[in-house]
Amino acid sequence: MLTDLIFYFGTWQMQVIVTLIAIDVLLGIIVALIKKGFIWGKLANFMKGPVLSYVFGFAIIEIVAMALPTLNFIVPVTFVIIVLSLLASIFKNLAKIGIPVPDNFKK
Repeated sequence: MLTDLIFYFGTWQMQVIVTLIAIDVLLGIIVALIKKGFIWGKLANFMKGPVLSYVFGFAIIEIVAMALPTLNFIVPVTFVIIVLSLLASIFKNLAKIGIPVPDNFKK
């Protein structure tokens, strides 16, 4: 059972997703501290929402692709969508801190 979890959550894609989530959370905390709007409850809500949906959602996609090999293409597509979404959030947080980012990434 534990080896199955390690198999699904130990992939390089999952490591990239978790790393980007960690960067996004840290930048979000920095933004909230700078703007004096840090609330522990908001952090908890973020952890329940996007974090769980990205991590567990990707693991489920990997399981589905293994069960139905014709859907293997969905794993890299999902990975790219998740990474782009996280990068967009990271760029938004960087812009809120005052770090110059291209206008396309501020929206």
